[in-house]
Amino acid sequence: MSARDLAVAITIAVALLVLLVMLFAWRRRTRRDSAFTAPLGVPEHAEVSRRDEVLYVSTTRHEQPLERLAVSPLAFRARGELALTDRGIALCLDGAPTVFLSADRLVAVDRATVTIDRVVEPGGLVRIVWNIDEDTPVDSYLRLATGDPAPLISDLRRLVPAAPDTGATS
Repeated sequence: MSARDLAVAITIAVALLVLLVMLFAWRRRTRRDSAFTAPLGVPEHAEVSRRDEVLYVSTTRHEQPLERLAVSPLAFRARGELALTDRGIALCLDGAPTVFLSADRLVAVDRATVTIDRVVEPGGLVRIVWNIDEDTPVDSYLRLATGDPAPLISDLRRLVPAAPDTGATS
């Protein structure tokens, strides 16, 4: 075996090892996050007020934009459509069932610049903070296919329930 053949064999072995580690890490992540599922299906008679083509980027732990959650069916980046309804947000992503975030699950909507797998111009991502269960907020990131996200963010914010009044004054 020549030195060149040995170098090729070592390179292939290292590449296979890296791929194997990546596979095991992803399987571990999907097991870790299996307790979480995104709500599916759009309620009957929901009136659509706008539709936008989007790139769904990721869902992460709240305020941890580099900690991806493998939430089915939001585990992978995808192109699709965001439909804003009077009852919430429908995410119709290519190859996945429709995810519906009802208004009562929404916590906040704002802009972001960085999340796992994506860095864009300042404020180029739309961050939707929503409750995946009773007490676990998560952040989902979208990028509009075209146009300024400001009008969409404004429309989405109208769905977010007002923060409860604690009666405290500053």
